[in-house]
Amino acid sequence: MTFEDIQEIIAKDEHRCLELKKTTGELQDGMHSACAFLNTEGGLLIFGVAPTSLKILGQQVTDSTQREIAQALAGLYPAVEVKPEYIDVPGRNGDQLIVMHFSGWRWGQMPYTYRGCPYYKNESTTQVMPQEMYEERLRAAKPEKFAWERQEAVGVALADLDEKRIRDAVRLGVERGRMPATAEAESVESLLSKWNLMRDGKVLNGAVALFGKNLSGYTQMSLRLARFRGTDKNEFVDSGRADGNFFDLMDAGMAFLFKHLSQSGKIVGFQKEEHLEIPAEALREALTNALCHRQLEKYNLTPSIAVYDDRVEIENPGRLPFDLTPETIKSAHASYPYNPLIAEVLFKSSFLESWGSGVGRMVDACRAQGVPEPEYEVAGGFVRIIFKRPMIIGSDKDDSRNGYVNGYVNGYVNGGANGEVNTLTPSQKLVYDTVCDNPGINTKKIADILKKSPRTIEKHLAFLAKSSFIEHRDSDKTGGYYVK
Repeated sequence: MTFEDIQEIIAKDEHRCLELKKTTGELQDGMHSACAFLNTEGGLLIFGVAPTSLKILGQQVTDSTQREIAQALAGLYPAVEVKPEYIDVPGRNGDQLIVMHFSGWRWGQMPYTYRGCPYYKNESTTQVMPQEMYEERLRAAKPEKFAWERQEAVGVALADLDEKRIRDAVRLGVERGRMPATAEAESVESLLSKWNLMRDGKVLNGAVALFGKNLSGYTQMSLRLARFRGTDKNEFVDSGRADGNFFDLMDAGMAFLFKHLSQSGKIVGFQKEEHLEIPAEALREALTNALCHRQLEKYNLTPSIAVYDDRVEIENPGRLPFDLTPETIKSAHASYPYNPLIAEVLFKSSFLESWGSGVGRMVDACRAQGVPEPEYEVAGGFVRIIFKRPMIIGSDKDDSRNGYVNGYVNGYVNGGANGEVNTLTPSQKLVYDTVCDNPGINTKKIADILKKSPRTIEKHLAFLAKSSFIEHRDSDKTGGYYVK
């Protein structure tokens, strides 16, 4: 590097990858910046330039100066090999610039510390690294020591795992060509060992999260479920909690979404195509990601599904990879699974892709169906993905729910042999939702809930039953309506 190179570099002032110090009297502060460079994108540390005026001053470099620099660099851990460059300053009587280049951090490396403290760059500012970030990098660098999924599941034996779930995962993997056919004949212990979910004959936490039957000690293995009336959390229509392993929670979550979102169908040739108002494949991908990539070590936090009148929110305890933001996550990116052992099993069984393509597939599915793309938020220790529900303007002026006159796009009904399509009116949709939320409900109770006359409700029920949306079970006196 030449003096002219330095002039060109500092002309842009200090930034995220450039730190200027007047002299090595600021050597300790400089090492904080060096540590931050190593933990972020890398950068140049230059001594001999006034940071405010950008005037190049240089300094006298003696043997003592070089020893001090070497001792300071020795305070970085893990050790780094850095060779300072000494560049003469023209017309300054032997004064020199001291230039040190530091490489950036890569996923899977140990986080760096200086004198036992980690630093990182937040924009152009050097700060102490948050503990959560430091611990996550430790887990990535030494998963065998720190990762929750790799820890022994104390008190759990093979008999506590659901063998059917394991066999089903293998069968899917074989069908999709991601596992050899011989896997179907292997013992459960052999399979778990190959998946690194057993060590020295001991079941690990990752196996429990995927296939556990008795999860009473695993409070994080739950999924909160809620359907709210309106657009806030003031009034519940339906709520509950599912407990179980990954596959149990997937089944419960998707069943809840199918219960509370509108379905449609249309005749194409001789087949009837079924659709959910938000593409089921997009919702399934979002839920898979939420259950797979969450921070399972946070035993008191659980993922959730919330359905509102205008949107669906799926959230999980965790954060996005550090090189991604809610604004950039839709662009092409590498895959950084938070729980790589769990993610690998889900990949082999075809529940998950391993190339960071899941977000793109959700976006494509929504675009193909003509609904808004999902949006991401990160707040309060949770990652939240939001799907907007499609709406049409309602035709019934008195049909409102918390002030909403908009009805939601519901099922397409076969209008005859020619496959003509009709949509439910907002009033019909309200009756249908009420049956969804109250299986077995009778006409009078629906009328009470919706504050409409029983005669009006009977008319809508008759149409819904004729169109195969609902059915009446048991006697006229004691029976009620159910979704078909």
